[in-house]
Amino acid sequence: MRFEELRTPAYIVLESKLRKNLELLEYVQEKSGAKILLAQKAFSMYRVYPLIARYLAGTTASGIFEARLADEEMKGKENHVFEPAYKEDEMEDILKICDHVYFNSISQLQRHKKCWQRYVEDGSVLVGLRVNPEFSTQEGHEIYDPCSYKSRLGIRLKDMPEELPEGVSGLHMHTLCEQGFEPLKATFDVFEEKFGHFFKDLKWINLGGGHHITKAGYDLEGLISLIKYIKDKYDLEVYLEPGEAIALDAGLLITEVMDIADTPDMPTLILDASAACHMPDVLEMPYTPPLKDQTEEGVMVRLASRTCLAGDVIGEYRLKEVPKVGDILTFEDMAIYSMVKNNTFNGMPLPDIVLLKEDGDYELVKRFGYSDFKERLS
Repeated sequence: MRFEELRTPAYIVLESKLRKNLELLEYVQEKSGAKILLAQKAFSMYRVYPLIARYLAGTTASGIFEARLADEEMKGKENHVFEPAYKEDEMEDILKICDHVYFNSISQLQRHKKCWQRYVEDGSVLVGLRVNPEFSTQEGHEIYDPCSYKSRLGIRLKDMPEELPEGVSGLHMHTLCEQGFEPLKATFDVFEEKFGHFFKDLKWINLGGGHHITKAGYDLEGLISLIKYIKDKYDLEVYLEPGEAIALDAGLLITEVMDIADTPDMPTLILDASAACHMPDVLEMPYTPPLKDQTEEGVMVRLASRTCLAGDVIGEYRLKEVPKVGDILTFEDMAIYSMVKNNTFNGMPLPDIVLLKEDGDYELVKRFGYSDFKERLS
């Protein structure tokens, strides 16, 4: 396909940028000895899993469906899973397809012990605990802070037994969100101080996600040095599970201007893309996504959706001139937390999913229709 043949709205994933990110992550693995996993909660476009599998050690899942997706689409790679609580009727299936299973509490660990113990004993599964170092490095985004005062995620030190429970061979922490190396180093220092006495009995640790490794300016050598320190001092396998870093800046969302509302302060463009439906983090975070061709001088416009939600506004931008009805606008960095979070509120159609291949061809990966809306209802 050619660009002119694409239908809006559509997510476009850039294969060349995806590979560039993966090559950088492979460099970190090679230099540090760490294993990097794809956190599917951020990016689950399994059409490109074969490409990702060439570079990364595997995936991590936040539930049984993501674990099944990895098992089906990235065979032969490590498959890790963490959930705050597991349903009993899912546990057996999880243990059959995952090689690392993390529990969020001692009670969950014990509740499912009869099930997981068999797999640990035969060597097919390794069991870990998620801990909470109670050290926040974020400001203003409590919804994304696993170490906030009210967090339910991870076991606090006061709730840990004096010795690791039988069968547990790893610890997992996750505290970051779109952050650089310095917050990781500060968090690990606290993690080591509080939980380091368990390290002698471990086989691995997982430093979680939120690492913006592929963002310009990230201290790669600092990260590599920290991982080497952990491996040299404690002889542990070290895992990282970024999601955004894999597909950072590797996606676009194209949308058509459908109408222009003459609102008092500035023109409001009504698009066929929606913040609420197609980029929920814009309202949840909140943040204003980058728009291709925005300028420092020109006219201000507000970009909004055709849903009935009054607050379904993507952001305000300065452009050289007010776009016309029928013009195509392009939002950037739209691969992460977009396809995995989108929805059909108001009966809005889901965007097409397109892969811009390295040879310049556009591949239509998926086109959604009315049935995708109806089958979610009853």
